[in-house]
Amino acid sequence: MRPPILLLISADPLARPLLEQALDQRRATILAATTTEEGLRILKDQADIVLVLCDESQGRIASQVILSQARRVTHNLPVIILATDGSAKAAVEALHRGASDYLAQPVTAKDLRTAIRNTRALEAPESPIRLGQPSAFNQIISQSPQMKLLKHLAAEVAQTEATVLITGESGTGKELFAQGIHASSPRSQGPFVALNCAGIPEHLIESELFGYQRGAFTDAKRAKPGRFQLAEGGSLFLDEIGELSPSAQAKLLRVLESRQVDPLGDTHTIHVDIRVIAATNEDLPAQIKAGRFRLDLYYRLNVYQLRIPPLRERPEDIEPILISFLEIARRDHGCRIKGIAPAALTILQNHDWPGNVRELHNVVEGLTITCKDETIQSDHLPAFLRNTPSAGSNREIDHTSLLAFGLSAQELEKKLLQEALQRTGGNISEASRLLKITRNTLRYRMAKYHL
Repeated sequence: MRPPILLLISADPLARPLLEQALDQRRATILAATTTEEGLRILKDQADIVLVLCDESQGRIASQVILSQARRVTHNLPVIILATDGSAKAAVEALHRGASDYLAQPVTAKDLRTAIRNTRALEAPESPIRLGQPSAFNQIISQSPQMKLLKHLAAEVAQTEATVLITGESGTGKELFAQGIHASSPRSQGPFVALNCAGIPEHLIESELFGYQRGAFTDAKRAKPGRFQLAEGGSLFLDEIGELSPSAQAKLLRVLESRQVDPLGDTHTIHVDIRVIAATNEDLPAQIKAGRFRLDLYYRLNVYQLRIPPLRERPEDIEPILISFLEIARRDHGCRIKGIAPAALTILQNHDWPGNVRELHNVVEGLTITCKDETIQSDHLPAFLRNTPSAGSNREIDHTSLLAFGLSAQELEKKLLQEALQRTGGNISEASRLLKITRNTLRYRMAKYHL
């Protein structure tokens, strides 16, 4: 089989030796050009190029021309920019124009090797990944520059052993990013174990995390490994980390520091080799100030933070996500819908989406039942979307609007709870955000009023 062909466009005499070092003895043919014009000519004449590396020594305009030509030659031809400007703004601009990666000078062979590996350009055609298995982050549908940069950063941190804290509102896809980081990491052959800290009763969370021995408590009829042991050699994803009790926080901190767990009822300490990825939709610094979250644990978790922007901050992602959901519905259920009218799309883009991608998915599921046409029109959309005057109008509840009814304090509190739950479709996390209270407080008050 012929070796893959790479095009290097750089006037730097050290660029080619650096690339050869990054290839690490992998067979490849390197075509070198010292000017933009020469690089464009090679791109036009050579149809088998699988990867372009271009530095910005001749200016950013020159690299933009290379990017444009590369996309004309092959829509998915990866281009790595070796940048003179390492600013985040320049990186976003380059990624938005279609660059696969943006490496600020000085670039090391390791940096370049990682960037080349992430493009998958040198993989053999018969490789399972090239035969249709998606890239680690391809399941996250987006076209906005901020999400493209975020996936790029997640792929980079995946190559390290750093503990990652993923923040963002409920429904933004934090677990998908955690799965992508695991799949892109050297631990990808190990297990990916997830635990929703908010979904486990407080008295059981420690046994779920650390496991227990037979007889450790009344119902412990057999030994059970905790999530830390189950994730051995892989990654442990702790979702809703802000919901951990103070006791569990203290024990988790000890495990992160020592990499050792003490199962309940066991006198032996177990060493664990795992990577921890945590996620939360809570404002942890605010929780720390309120005394509900440990500052030292926050520092342990927040080694590298990824903030997933809410859907309302990236309206250009709504259409591709919707189309992706429709494709799945057509494949699985024979849905007839193929697209959406511009006016209907505008309504969706103006909605605030408090439930984010999860809420959009619910809307699409409803449309697959109610819409009998091939194109979604404005009148097909649910009434709550059509009646939304503008984006952001429903972010907060107007508490004073209920005072005119002359209600008692308890009646007012109950109605506020009902309104928040109705507005968020029963989503506890979003309702607590609207009311500016914790989810535990919300659950207590729901029980109080039998909601």
